[in-house]
Amino acid sequence: MSKLEIKNLKKYYHLGNKTEFLALDDINLSFKEGELVSIVGESGSGKSTLMNVIGGLDSDYNGEIIVGQENIKNLSNRELDEYRKKKIGFVFQSFNLIPHLTILDNVTIALTLSNVKESEKVKKATEILTRLGLEKQIKKKPTQLSGGQKQRVAIARALINDPEIILADEPTGALDSTTTLQILDILKEIADDGKLVIMVTHSEKVASISSRIVELSDGKIVRDEVNNGYTKKEGSLLEKSQDTTSIKNKKKSHLSFLSAIKLSFHNMWASKMKNFLIAFGVSISLVSLILMLSFGSGLTDYISSLADQYTNPLFVTISKRSEKDASGNTHLSNPLKPLGFKDPTEIDNLMNDINAKLEEAGYEYRITDENVSYGFNQMVYGSAKFTYKVDDDGKYDENGSTDSTHDIFYVYTTPPYYDESNMIAGDMSGMNEIMFSKAVVKLLGMEKNEDVIGKKVSIKIPSMHINTENIVSDTLDCYPTISGIVDVSNMFENFPVIYVSYDYLKALVDYANLGAEDPIDFYPYSIYIKTDSEETTKFINSYIDTLSNYSGSVEEQMVSMFTGMISTFSTALTIIAGISLIVAAIMILVVLYMSVTERTREIGVLKSIGARRRDIKNIFSTESLLIGLLSGILGVILSMVVGLILTLVLNSVLGFAPLTFKWYYFLIAMGISVVISVLAGLLPAAKAAKLDPVESLRHE
Repeated sequence: MSKLEIKNLKKYYHLGNKTEFLALDDINLSFKEGELVSIVGESGSGKSTLMNVIGGLDSDYNGEIIVGQENIKNLSNRELDEYRKKKIGFVFQSFNLIPHLTILDNVTIALTLSNVKESEKVKKATEILTRLGLEKQIKKKPTQLSGGQKQRVAIARALINDPEIILADEPTGALDSTTTLQILDILKEIADDGKLVIMVTHSEKVASISSRIVELSDGKIVRDEVNNGYTKKEGSLLEKSQDTTSIKNKKKSHLSFLSAIKLSFHNMWASKMKNFLIAFGVSISLVSLILMLSFGSGLTDYISSLADQYTNPLFVTISKRSEKDASGNTHLSNPLKPLGFKDPTEIDNLMNDINAKLEEAGYEYRITDENVSYGFNQMVYGSAKFTYKVDDDGKYDENGSTDSTHDIFYVYTTPPYYDESNMIAGDMSGMNEIMFSKAVVKLLGMEKNEDVIGKKVSIKIPSMHINTENIVSDTLDCYPTISGIVDVSNMFENFPVIYVSYDYLKALVDYANLGAEDPIDFYPYSIYIKTDSEETTKFINSYIDTLSNYSGSVEEQMVSMFTGMISTFSTALTIIAGISLIVAAIMILVVLYMSVTERTREIGVLKSIGARRRDIKNIFSTESLLIGLLSGILGVILSMVVGLILTLVLNSVLGFAPLTFKWYYFLIAMGISVVISVLAGLLPAAKAAKLDPVESLRHE
């Protein structure tokens, strides 16, 4: 019974200009198991083409090739992969060993593609290598072996899956005469063990040891003769365990994910410096991304923490927003020019609305007159002044003959939640008293905060008709006393900001209105509501946020303004970092494309031993995944190192470091690194999978 039968085989090569070249012309052959066949002929006679067709590397032909009872012309691409994996063993003239794998791994790779257990792979490969005299070479790389040893490794790889047919393309073409005889002897033993061995050779001397010689010329059979002098050897090189199950009925096993990772790791390690530099380049972009996110978060947290120092979780602060502009959009009022609550009815209605919402939500707390107070704030820089007496040397002197005048930056009424904890020095102010930010210490020529306590100044605020020097009253002092230094936000600490009690400021305005031709209406710019819990405060604040006419405190408005600016700035920097990541992805794409070109022959070898397109794609995709993981790990480590250095430097220079590293930033960076690497690897992986195995094996 024939092991291999070829019927009416014709093979055309399609050339340019719609012309065709007939490489194989009506080939009819039949081979039995146990034969050692030499196919001879001149270059271009069709020998290698016939070998590729029999081996399932080339399926573009006419005719039939029957292995056992199965016509491989009818096999799908996946079944052809299985056919090469299970039925065929290739031995090449140039060995085609994978240089970065050990001898053991070169032999077991065919079993790896079949997802065989590691222990079973090693045992089987070791046994075959031992029979071929290579037991001491299994841990070496191909570059450490002689030509004969390399060819024996190639034979071991061809035998590892116990194929039915061995195809040897010029197996002794690169060997000396002594080594040639050794390799031929091995191939003869394989045939004598019952396998069909077909060799392509130019050498009549090599062909003379075969059991049969088939000669081709111009794609036709010109000779097919049996060597009557051929004798079989006793003994066996291999265990007799051929599996003649149909390819269509075989249980298919494929390259596992873990095996793909192992192969990819070997491939990456072979070019470790190149891959490390790729990963390092990507990691720099990741560092930029993490730092930008951390910088934006850090600044936002810093500004929010400053605002928290000057607010109280048991107080709700309500200010007004501006009316709708010409475009119909409602926007926050400028905190430097705030609007006020001119109509007391408006305040009553707002409080009633809030109480209704509290009742609807099931809160027991209600707003009453006892827990509502009012405040005023206005930027007065460039118009309002404060003045004090100095001596001839320009130093503060209550009895001095000369005035020293300075601008007031901001006027605040003291919020009801301020207490001694907000004081840097001195006490809270009452009637005829004011408090300053610490900038006043330098303006008064003092050295310590405590030195300004008890000093007297006069105040002039034209917008409110206030000029304390014009006061002649038994209850109001024309020179109010500085009672304390207030801890204001860092934004204002270098400017003269004054704090007065609401009652004192209102009394000053009322006094100024006496007899004035154009008296001003003094109304609150802010409403303070004392609540019973932080939960109640949050509820009321959330309701205020839904109203188009009202907003939170000035501090909250300033935080909103600055965090908005920071968010825009951080977004812009993050986009720039994102662009660098796109560049990194292109770099990975280019390098992997180059890797496909460099490893084209390796891809051809993998396909010749049964690797599916998906297997090739998985190997390259896994490499890009590993590059992404390595890049992400490097990026996280470098971010921590750079972040630590920046924190130390900024703390030293600025006294604070606006960097907040959140754990999910690192996860985001890792995820982005993996995603862009895998995406960048898709095209090279697809290109590798589509490579023609015949052309790949010819690639130099």
